[in-house]
Amino acid sequence: MPEVVQSLSIGQVAERTGLSVHALRFYEREGILANPVRRGPGGRRFYSEDDVEWLRLCIILRASGMPLPAIRQYTELVRQGSGTEEERLTLLRRHRENVIAQIDKLTHCLDLITFKVGVYEDHLEHGPVEHMCGASSLPEHAERD
Repeated sequence: MPEVVQSLSIGQVAERTGLSVHALRFYEREGILANPVRRGPGGRRFYSEDDVEWLRLCIILRASGMPLPAIRQYTELVRQGSGTEEERLTLLRRHRENVIAQIDKLTHCLDLITFKVGVYEDHLEHGPVEHMCGASSLPEHAERD
């Protein structure tokens, strides 16, 4: 028995993914969708559950800082199918390293902010502290820009 593929309208996909209709059309034009968008009578776009899952992956990749050209490259490799796994792995490993670097930088920022919150909380509880805004009030490991 053939599998029944549920057809979703562009509005339904927008609602389920959090992307705007405009963004969905943009992703289609940019070659970000793994499968060609099907068209119904009158040219209306129809999507499948697989399309929604692919878009959710793309949203995560984009939110993690992967540039659109890299997502497009990954999409092309997926479209090519078997035999491109090594290239896909390389691309994802490279992106993972970028995300780790972002997390490290944000962790340093959070450390500094947490320290400064503590300084101001102490100030409000115990009175003024010398050099509240200067570099001498930074934690030892914080970058001094």
